Amino acid sequence: MKYLLFTATVFCAIAFKSYAQEAPPNSQTFSFSIQDCINYAYEHQDSVVNAGLDVKSAEYKVKETRGIGLPQISGSATFQDYLKIPTTLLPGEVFGQPAGTFIPVKFGVKYQSSIGATADQILFDGSYLVGLKASKTYKELSLKTLTRNKIQISVSVTKAYYQVLVSNEQLRLTDANLKQLKQQYDETVAQNKQGTVEKIDVDRIAVQYNNLVTTRENTIRSLALNYQVLKFQMGMPIENALSLKDKLEDIKLGDTADLAADTSFYHNRIEYSLSETGVALKKLDLKRQQSQYLPTLKANASYTSSYQNNSFGNLYKMNFPSSYIGLTLNVPIFNGWQRLNQVRQSKIAVLKSQNDLENAKNGLKLEANRANVAYVNGLQSLNNQKRNRELAEEVLRVSKIKYQQGVGSSIEVTQAQTSLDDANDKYIQGLYDALISKVDLDKAYGRIK
Repeated sequence: MKYLLFTATVFCAIAFKSYAQEAPPNSQTFSFSIQDCINYAYEHQDSVVNAGLDVKSAEYKVKETRGIGLPQISGSATFQDYLKIPTTLLPGEVFGQPAGTFIPVKFGVKYQSSIGATADQILFDGSYLVGLKASKTYKELSLKTLTRNKIQISVSVTKAYYQVLVSNEQLRLTDANLKQLKQQYDETVAQNKQGTVEKIDVDRIAVQYNNLVTTRENTIRSLALNYQVLKFQMGMPIENALSLKDKLEDIKLGDTADLAADTSFYHNRIEYSLSETGVALKKLDLKRQQSQYLPTLKANASYTSSYQNNSFGNLYKMNFPSSYIGLTLNVPIFNGWQRLNQVRQSKIAVLKSQNDLENAKNGLKLEANRANVAYVNGLQSLNNQKRNRELAEEVLRVSKIKYQQGVGSSIEVTQAQTSLDDANDKYIQGLYDALISKVDLDKAYGRIK
């Protein structure tokens, strides 16, 4: 009866695995390496896509700022219908009237119209020159922000990819344990029928087998969820089917001797570069404030055609043009020490940004040292768990032989099997920790671009 129960349980687990990996209707199927997943994320992850749009916006900002230095031309047109022409009072003496009297006189015509154009051109403005440089630096900042987002996505996708690989490895080890437990169970059942072993021995193996089946089912569900997490990090619809090309054996876990010699690695970190750009922007803002002390010079020109008549039909038959060209010089003299204090504030902002840059460098060094230690510890732990797992397999093998030869007990076999399960779990955890610490180490030393 239990044999049938075990067989049905395994069949259901396998069926669940097949169902979990089956692509839903109307979905797409992809087979990706790690780099394929990262490239897909660059094109579909919203944080990267939005950062790319910010770069486009920064390009338009540069063009907008540049346009301030080009001629600014505007046109105007007016039309006025004086329902009542304005009246002006003139002294009566002008017309031979007694002193102190006024004579109302209407000046102007009923209809007036004008068409004109004006133009301004900056000849010199220190603020504009500094602003032009700042807009280019702003574009550089948006490009670096895009790079930072790409690095963050690359790290997230790689970790999610490794998680799927580790879950697959865990499933493989569980299947191997189930296979050998199934064989051991069949042998024990046969021996029990022959009267060479007790019923309790069969029950002990049955308990282990049931627990391992449950573990396998949990692993399958976790694996399906890990695939969804990977697709989410990539910006891929989770209903799409995804298979992985890369294998665990393709991942190289080497030493870190070459990293220890690199003392200026922080220059490779995009976070440090972003801080440097922040300092540059603060310095440009200081220059902008200082440029307020300089005079500004603009050229201007205007042309206007005026039309006046008491008859609307004859309004545009006679033209009265006017035009001028000129220069406007603005020289700042005194504004209540406002500019002086603005410059002082900008100088403080520069000092603060430089302090932040130095602190960022120290923080990046600490992060790299921490990542280095975590990676070394992870490798050592992984190698130790590998050896423990091999030892646990050997102990189980010897325990089975002793039990079959009648010089060992079923309790020894059960304990050896439990030790192997525990060693497998610790090996899987050690494998995951080592892989994740490798990603963190590559990020800390700026090797992820």
